[in-house]
Amino acid sequence: MQRILSAQLPARVGAAVRIAGWVHRRRLLKSVAFLIVRDAAGLAQVVVTDPAVRAVVAALPEETVVEVVGTVTANGTAPAGVELTDPTVRPLGPPAEPPPFDLYRPALTATLPTQLDHAPVALRHPTRSAALRISAAAVAGFRAALDARDFVEVHTPKVVASSTESGANVFALDWFGRPAYLAQSPQFYKQLLVGVLERVYEVGPVFRAEPHDTVRHLAQYTSLDVELGFVADHRDVMVVLRDTLAGMLAGVAGRAAGAVAALDLDLPEVPAEIPAVHFTEALRIAGAPADEPDLAPAHERALGEWARAEHGSDFLFVTGYPMAKRPFYTHPDPARPAYSNGFDLLFRGLELVTGGQRLHRHEDYLTALAARGEPVARYAGYVDAFRHGMPPHGGFAIGLERFVARLVGAANVREVTAFPRDLHRLTP
Repeated sequence: MQRILSAQLPARVGAAVRIAGWVHRRRLLKSVAFLIVRDAAGLAQVVVTDPAVRAVVAALPEETVVEVVGTVTANGTAPAGVELTDPTVRPLGPPAEPPPFDLYRPALTATLPTQLDHAPVALRHPTRSAALRISAAAVAGFRAALDARDFVEVHTPKVVASSTESGANVFALDWFGRPAYLAQSPQFYKQLLVGVLERVYEVGPVFRAEPHDTVRHLAQYTSLDVELGFVADHRDVMVVLRDTLAGMLAGVAGRAAGAVAALDLDLPEVPAEIPAVHFTEALRIAGAPADEPDLAPAHERALGEWARAEHGSDFLFVTGYPMAKRPFYTHPDPARPAYSNGFDLLFRGLELVTGGQRLHRHEDYLTALAARGEPVARYAGYVDAFRHGMPPHGGFAIGLERFVARLVGAANVREVTAFPRDLHRLTP
């Protein structure tokens, strides 16, 4: 008899079936025992009246892996409206050692550090696993949205020879006796590949050795990177970002409907045109000084509240960040050279995406590097490519864990990360 998942049981009423999974919960009453089995699709209730089977169930601690064969019977009070009756129960391994917290409770009561210390079992809790399913569905939607627009998925090196990709700190390592670094971003490579494929994207890890110890920062996270050629300016990039976000949310709704329901989420709508404000206007709205060079988290929260109140939008573009706060490859605003053709996208009051138009002329790179006192030689492999003809281009990067955390309302990005790496954590 082929195994089926719990979600398939409602369609098999009256049939004998075989399920398998983990002992989620047992209730041993005087004349009957209830066994709740958890599998990848959800929960199944097993009703045990046979004394011999009851003895087997009584000896199986929570999280023991079992196989159950029984008859699917309708019961409106059971999960999904059905249960298994007249079962046989067979363990598929030794009795499990119970985890240090109860997984059958609606919410995990253990502290987040305890959950992270015991991540392999904490992630089994339906709320934690639901976040991982939403993450997977968001990535699938990201890929689908860009594939439909003739983007090509690429894979760039994660070990690089230079630590000059951005202003962030880097992790150094030994590469056969030579210094090397973990890549902070695929930025340079995805730009160069625009010269090959015109439209590219990548899903991959990036590494930031910044000593942040906050609820929104990780030392390793998943970056969803996009770059496209033949743009007029950053606004063309913003249109692609808007459509990509809509695709990601459609992916979540379609591929992770069970997880969305389990977490009781209200998925946001992406407006046909996401509202946008210039950086100088954003400072005014947030009540920040006019000479502030960047937006602080409190400013972002104020802007998120304003976008919701004024536009009914969970998303807000802030454009025109000062050039002094943007990487050297950022294209300036031709009308206001002190400001950039760059943007951030705020999602519910938190920076989610950074992007913009890039420089595409070789001489502009030489000028930009000179203005910042940077030697061209350190960037030679990157800058030289622009001598051979590159189109106007731009792109963006989405932090996957931040997106999911904001989507599910997690207070800490680590709640939606399977095995987070940060200032303090390298295990499990």
